[in-house]
Amino acid sequence: MDHGDYPLELPEGDRPMVRFMNVTKRYGSLTVLDNLCLDVAEGEMVTVIGPSGSGKTTVLRMLMTLETINGGIIYVDGKPLTHMERNGRLVPADERHLRKMRSSIGMCFQHFNLFPHMTALQNCMEGPVQVLGLPKAEARARSEELLEMVGMIEKKDQHPSRLSGGQQQRVAIARALAMRPKVMLFDEVTSALDPEVIGEVTNVIRRLVGEHNLTMLMVTHQMGFARDISDRVCFFYRGKIEEQGPPDQLFGNPQRERTQQFLSAVKEAD
Repeated sequence: MDHGDYPLELPEGDRPMVRFMNVTKRYGSLTVLDNLCLDVAEGEMVTVIGPSGSGKTTVLRMLMTLETINGGIIYVDGKPLTHMERNGRLVPADERHLRKMRSSIGMCFQHFNLFPHMTALQNCMEGPVQVLGLPKAEARARSEELLEMVGMIEKKDQHPSRLSGGQQQRVAIARALAMRPKVMLFDEVTSALDPEVIGEVTNVIRRLVGEHNLTMLMVTHQMGFARDISDRVCFFYRGKIEEQGPPDQLFGNPQRERTQQFLSAVKEAD
């Protein structure tokens, strides 16, 4: 499909918050995403599961514009993310367009990526002040409110080195939310944590799902959490969605043999 065939903007009546349209990603001869089509509705929580190398983290990296795509197009809130309009046609996005679009997407990584020389509060304030141009007082109020929400207000003046992994991850979530994103991405946010603190972080994400109409995409290997929290689960295999559906259906009665194999292997590992 030529990029001239893609709409410059998605029409009002057909506008999911995220749309992958025929997206392909290759590294040399290896195809990591193969003609992927995926819509995520506004306010929907979609979890991506699958074996290593199935393309699931690549989906998030594409949305964060950390990788360029080889084919297709991604839209966020109806507007092209990976492309921009020039003379009535879509062309690959330049850095300025990517920066502007990226501001509506927040991401929490497996490793917390906090600024080590800044306190928890300063970490949360940095983006709103530097990127959004918020006055410091407003950024501070917003950051304190979010640190309160994730249960970290008492630690606001601590540097990351003084915080546990679970505490750092909660600060990282507050920091991402301080940018007021429309879409929030979670990449294996509990996998670097000790088992006893995983609950701290999953409870914060549960609250987010319950109280905020955020659109969320999560990659996780915690099947119980995925079942509990998701509106929809997508099982990826070899760069494609092998099977998807509501969690009770996908976990309780998977239809595809590859999904069944994966879920039973995960069960045994648990």
